[in-house]
Amino acid sequence: METSCFSYSSHFILLSSRIPAMQLPVNRTLYRLLTWLSIPTAWEISVGSVVFRDLPTGVREYLLLQYPSGHFDFAKGHVEEGETEEMTLLRETVEETGLSSLEIIDARMSIEYFYVAKGNEAEKRRAAGRGTWIFKQVHFYPARVAPDATVTISHEHTGFVWLPYAEAVKKATFDNAKNLIVQTETFLTQA
Repeated sequence: METSCFSYSSHFILLSSRIPAMQLPVNRTLYRLLTWLSIPTAWEISVGSVVFRDLPTGVREYLLLQYPSGHFDFAKGHVEEGETEEMTLLRETVEETGLSSLEIIDARMSIEYFYVAKGNEAEKRRAAGRGTWIFKQVHFYPARVAPDATVTISHEHTGFVWLPYAEAVKKATFDNAKNLIVQTETFLTQA
């Protein structure tokens, strides 16, 4: 198998059809370089919500959605043409949770990550002419709902849980999600 290596910003990229890229920095320069090299890349921006409720007992609970792969995370989705971040947040939260009465807190939190699509996702992306090496930016906003708000999950999810802060941090699968809960809790307790 023939491979080639080049370095960029102290990160190494191994180019091979069989070995995925790992730990790439999420920046436009690298994205443009990989696109120029005919690597099937995509730059995506999504918006999501860290939904929480304050119970009459004084306990704050966070909503985590379970995905078919088993991981727990938040509602989020791609910004569609002509949408603002708030419009995307509302649309995605309603679609994925059924929650429409949201108090959006003006505390934007952003995460960036890179991944290589695999399996069914990779096939769908190739069929649609979209890249399989994805540079992703996701902007999240805390969103308060009423204590008695009813969650109706979409076909994208297999379940959901409401959990107090410490349990939600433990249950969230990815470090990015754990950090979003911590940032939200910190912001809300200092506000």
